[in-house]
Amino acid sequence: MADPTLDATALAELVRNGEVSPLELVEAAISRIEALDPALNAVIHPLFDSARERARSGDLPSGPFTGVPFLTKDLEAATAGDPHHMGCAALKEIDYRSPHTDEVAAAFARAGLVNLGRTNCPELGSTITTEPEAYGPTRNPWNTDYSTGGSSGGSAAAVASGMVPMAHANDGGGSIRIPASECGLVGLKPTRGRVSHGPMVGEGWAGMAIDGVVTRTVRDTAAALDAISGPAVGDPYWAPPPARPFAAEVGADPGSLRIGLAPELQSMAVHPECQAAVLATGRLLEELGHHVEVAQPTALDEPGWNDTFVTVVAVGTAHSVDQIEEILGRKAGPGDLERMNLRLAEIGRGISGPEYMAAVDAIHAYGRRMASWWHPADDSPGFDVLVTPTLAGPPPPIGWLMDPAEGGRRLGELMGFTAQFNMTGQPAVSLPLHRTPEGLPVGVQFVGPYAGEAGLIRLAAQIEAANPWAQDLPPIFAD
Repeated sequence: MADPTLDATALAELVRNGEVSPLELVEAAISRIEALDPALNAVIHPLFDSARERARSGDLPSGPFTGVPFLTKDLEAATAGDPHHMGCAALKEIDYRSPHTDEVAAAFARAGLVNLGRTNCPELGSTITTEPEAYGPTRNPWNTDYSTGGSSGGSAAAVASGMVPMAHANDGGGSIRIPASECGLVGLKPTRGRVSHGPMVGEGWAGMAIDGVVTRTVRDTAAALDAISGPAVGDPYWAPPPARPFAAEVGADPGSLRIGLAPELQSMAVHPECQAAVLATGRLLEELGHHVEVAQPTALDEPGWNDTFVTVVAVGTAHSVDQIEEILGRKAGPGDLERMNLRLAEIGRGISGPEYMAAVDAIHAYGRRMASWWHPADDSPGFDVLVTPTLAGPPPPIGWLMDPAEGGRRLGELMGFTAQFNMTGQPAVSLPLHRTPEGLPVGVQFVGPYAGEAGLIRLAAQIEAANPWAQDLPPIFAD
């Protein structure tokens, strides 16, 4: 049985060398899921029989991850004939199954990955903790009293605990980076348009949402991005292709970069542990030869950006509810959907078409203001990377964000650094660089210019080499 601390790249190499078979890896991962999931509630739709069949078939594609066990989040990355409930009780009740396979799921399959099941997520992915009423909370392997983050919390718990080395995630306001931060993982949100939403959707949340993975190593993240990047036929737009594969950037010299640190905001309180994480990262970056100063784009903390973001999310939620009602053949009400999403959909339906288009225009204008920090209009030098906390606080306890009276306010107290870069479309990665005195992970976010994943990967790999984290394992981890 392969060592559960090995990353996906290492496992794929074992398969290529004939040291282990895909079926052996799959059986080992299934055993880990069966042993660990009762405590974590990460995998809500096991697909073990189809995974065994795929692994023993002998005709897996020859890709970067041939034979490696994998999990997909139960939000997007749909596979034909498999459950796709999006955390929704009404879809769970009818055991809804997707009639189609999404392009990103097909790309994972072409990479040779073997999907063992689908992971837990908050209903419709609309919050940053994975505690859906339909499936119950996913618990953090570092401390099961605490949240895994969201909306990719099931995937993050599965990877952090060693069930699988890598899992699908997606991010419309921080949903790759936040679970990575709270579970001690690498989580890269790619550039807008880097990964296709096909075949059913051109863009999610006005281009703010995108798919990716959560991993334990930078090299896995880079190789996975290579596997899922690029347009599908008919995509409305796509990101500029990289000069070379992202995997080739791992170990490449990032050069001496001009890096701005934003350990705090004027508009909200930032927990001292999160500030300390950024400041310690700044010292490490200086040791690595980079020019570091406390600086940030003015737009990062400007008033009003959150209202624009919520306008688009509310309209998107209303559209999702309409689609669920079409599947159900009736109106959805309490018991079908959670109160928060019914209310958000109601708000979305009250937003006019011109108001929505004004919000989209405001997002694009905001992106231009933000981009000027990296690319000034005059001849002054811009910055290469912005470093911030991923969240304004450590992982919260289970239930803290779901409180009916206080949850919304508490959400605002935590989420001050991620959604801005869904609006701008810039790539951003959370790295596991800090832990609280209680042992809870705290991620640090690195943001690059549009289409700047290559530079982020070079820098992240340099940091990983100087401060390796992959062997730092939580109390709940696979044997």
